[in-house]
This record gives sequence, C-alpha cells and structure tokens, in this order.
Amino acid sequence: MILLEINNRIIEETLTLKFESASNGNKPEAVEVTFADFDGVLYHISNPNGDKTKVLVSISLKFYKELQEHAISPVCLFSFVFCFFLVIGYNVSLLFDLEAIPANREDVVHQAGMLKRNCFASVFEKYFAFQEEGREGEQRAVVHYRDDETMYVEAKKDRVTVVFSTVFKDDDDVIIGKVFMQEFKEGRRASHTAPQVLFSHREPPLELKDTDAAVGDNIGYITFVLFPRHTNANTRENTINLIHTFRDYLHYHIKCSKAYIHTRMRAKTSDFLKVLNRARPDAEKKEMKTIS
Repeated sequence: MILLEINNRIIEETLTLKFESASNGNKPEAVEVTFADFDGVLYHISNPNGDKTKVLVSISLKFYKELQEHAISPVCLFSFVFCFFLVIGYNVSLLFDLEAIPANREDVVHQAGMLKRNCFASVFEKYFAFQEEGREGEQRAVVHYRDDETMYVEAKKDRVTVVFSTVFKDDDDVIIGKVFMQEFKEGRRASHTAPQVLFSHREPPLELKDTDAAVGDNIGYITFVLFPRHTNANTRENTINLIHTFRDYLHYHIKCSKAYIHTRMRAKTSDFLKVLNRARPDAEKKEMKTIS
C-alpha cells in the first residue's frame, strides 16, 4: 500500500529554489504562499517585513496548545540551528537568511519540511522516554488533532499505548475500515516484530472506559500497543514517522478502495450492456449506454 509522505513538499521545493537562486547570485524575489495540510494544519511562507533576503516558514496547528501541555517543546526536536519567531496567528515560525546559506542546506530544507511531523513527535518522544525509564502512572496525553477526532497516548513500564479515535462519514466506510483493521491485526502473523493492533467499533476500548471518549455507530477506535522494540532509540524515529500519519493513511486508502470498486462496477456494467446490445433483434434501435 502507498505510504503518505511525512514531509511537506511545498516547503522543501520553495526553500530549495530560494537557496539555489541565492547561491547563483540572483536577485531575491518576494514570496507569499499559504497552503493547508492534513488535520487542518495551515502553513505560510513569506518575507518578514518585506525583506526579500529573509524567508519565514510558519505553521498553525489547532491542537498546538495540547502539544505544549503534554509534551516537550517541538522546537527542541530540531537537530539544526534555526531562528524561531512568534508570528501572530501561527504557532512556530522558522526564519532563513538567504545571505547566510548553511553548508548543509539539503538537511536544513528537509528538517523544515518535517515541521508538522516534529511537532507531533514531541508527544511520542516524551512518552517513549517514560516507558524507557519505567515510569508508570503519568498523565495520559489527550490531543484533539481534529474537531471530532482524538489521539490518546499512555506509557506503562513495558509498553506505550496509542489510541486513535476516528469518524467514518459514510456507512460503507465502516465496512471497508473493518477490513483494513482486520488486515492490520493479521499482520503480526507475517511479522513477529509488528506492534499489536486492536480495533473497536461504536464503543471505546477499556483503556478509555472512564473518559469522555465519543460513542456512536460511526465511531471507530484503533489501538497500537508499542513495545520497547518499537520505542527504543534505534527505532523510535521510524515508529513516529509511521504512526503520526496513520489516521490520514487509513482514510486515504478507504477512499482509494471505494474509487476502485466504483471503477470495476462501471466497467462490468459496460460489459453487460455490450452483451445486451448484441442480443437485441432490432439492430437499428439505439444502443444502451452508461451515463458518462
């Protein structure tokens, strides 16, 4: 199956063009770009105070305050030196100076494209550390990453539990979603190193029994049980990369599956109509066709 990109390509392409143009000695041009990402995340690339030699990359997350409450500052997760600025309406901003291009500019551009991922990672980094230290009983992280969907992260001595609540807009989304979840559950047979995946429909799992977790026919809960082999220092980066995009991954493939089913149905209907047209005794009558 297709894995969604964890980086933002627009940020990387824009910064790459700016750095290359500046390296070639070209006169800097103004930039003003606003674009969106999954989960209602908003980006803005601009020149602060009209200075074309500076490029400011800003991100706005509706759930940023919850990230601050339950995690270390996402700023600490950047392994490169940036200048951070507070911009009204945005949560984190990175400032790049085109007159002082870093030698490792490819790595810098890549880290800038990972801005959203690093904000999410701050929660996982904290609770992975709790598990590694054997700390149990810490407050559960609750992040409302969408208006009607929530992520729960909890650390125990031998595992970290991550629960996603998600809303299925259509009834058939529930059916296809269950098929996907069954495949994830069966995945442990193919790979013993895969995390345990649990799926519950309508009712929240037992971990959320005493919370205000949503209940309903269109509500689903996906639980990942991450063991030390998934949260240790050597593997946690890959774990974070995969798990923070899971909700988008699930719904993307549900939509792709529905589109594929509709395409096959239309193709089969068209074949049946051809058979019926050939069987008609009066050939002069207009052929039956599907709606284009």
